[in-house]
Amino acid sequence: MLTETEIKIAKYIQGDIPLVKRPFEHIGIETGMGENEVIEAVNSLLERGIIRKIGAVIRHQKAGFTQNAMVVWAVPGERCEAVGNIFATFKEITHCYERNPPLDKKYNLFTMIHLRENDQKKLIEKLSSAVDIGDFKVLISEREFKKSSMTYF
Repeated sequence: MLTETEIKIAKYIQGDIPLVKRPFEHIGIETGMGENEVIEAVNSLLERGIIRKIGAVIRHQKAGFTQNAMVVWAVPGERCEAVGNIFATFKEITHCYERNPPLDKKYNLFTMIHLRENDQKKLIEKLSSAVDIGDFKVLISEREFKKSSMTYF
């Protein structure tokens, strides 16, 4: 069960959090609370599993990234974590996660890459070489769909 305070805060954090230096202070001002009270309430919601995470949604094309693709990799299960850790060192990779069940029964590691210049093929070759995996598919982002959060209140 949520308190009235938690509901009030949830109404703000379910949408776009203000892009200011101290967003929880801003939310506190908007809701008539202190910054610490907002932070404590959000932490309580996280600890209780009512919310899973707070994260940024980047509209990559508006941010200047013109080359975007999902690259799916066929990685032996015992190497998934190690390969994922290597991929995580590349600044062009914004998402890297294991999928179960795998796509087409073999592509189990998914990476999302974003580039500002047209060197996608070169980067994918570098990634493939870095992990010694040649079995992958490149799924090109042709357009960006609307991104939105769930609205509960």
